[in-house]
Order: sequence, then structure tokens, then C-alpha cells
Amino acid sequence: MSGVGTETAADVLEVGMRAGEVKVALPQAFDAGVYFIGRIRTPWTRRSDCPRRGDPVAGPVCRLEIDLRWAQALEGLVDTPRLQVLYWMHEARRDLVLQSPGHRGKLAGTFSLRSPVRPNPIASSVVERVGVEGTHVLVRGLDCLDGTPLLDLKPDVCAHASA
Repeated sequence: MSGVGTETAADVLEVGMRAGEVKVALPQAFDAGVYFIGRIRTPWTRRSDCPRRGDPVAGPVCRLEIDLRWAQALEGLVDTPRLQVLYWMHEARRDLVLQSPGHRGKLAGTFSLRSPVRPNPIASSVVERVGVEGTHVLVRGLDCLDGTPLLDLKPDVCAHASA
């Protein structure tokens, strides 16, 4: 750091960045589009409250609210005990290439981490299906904010292969 009162813009960390982290300029345009198929309802309203990993056994029951247009896509889901849930981490920044996660204590490349900070903030969790109530799928094992956009649901093929 420069002397007191002589800091330049380069000396001051950007809000939300840790020492040593590196960001890049994002592309001017997107390469593809996605459809959110619904929203996820969880007990967490702040990122700091979310668990680092969801607990599919003892975690709270969360609700996947599927948009009515996709209701028929839920056919047969009651026979699937475990699901892979893909979701969009809508509050994550997207420009860091080097990160300093608090639990590691050293810099690491974005693609070597499970951090929500990534170019395309897509998350994946394998969850236990608790139930299906109309267009709501009840699950355990998520780790995201309430209101998180839902991208897709898939049967957990590992669970089916061993069954």
C-alpha cells in the first residue's frame, strides 16, 4: 500500500475481492440463452447463511417450484429417489479467475474450486427427493439462496445404476 492518504485506485481493493484475487473483463455478449424452469425455495436469504454443501440426509426440506408450462416434464419423478438439480447462482460475480477462498488460505484458479464465483454461475447438487406435490418437488441437500433460478432436473444416474 502507498503512504497514508496517497492510495491510488490500483492500491484499493474492489469491494467483494480478497487480497491477490484477479478479475478479467467479461465478454461483450452472451453465447447462448437459458430458460429458467422455476425457482428454488430455501430457508437462506443471505449468501453467508448458505451451507458450503447441502446435506441430503439431515438438511432442511427445500422446494423446487416448477413453472406450469413444464408440469408434464415431472411425469415419473416420484420413482426417482435422487435428483441432480442444476441452478443459476444469480448473485455471484462472474469475473474472477484467481480466488482466495477463506477456507483454503491461498489463491486458486476458479476452475479448481466449487465457488459460486465463475464465468457461468451454474451449480449442481445431488439431492434426495422427499416428495412431489403438483408442480412442487420437495428435496433435501441444497445449498442455495431462496429464490434461486432453477435450470434443470435430472435423475441421479449413480443412484439408478446401483439400484
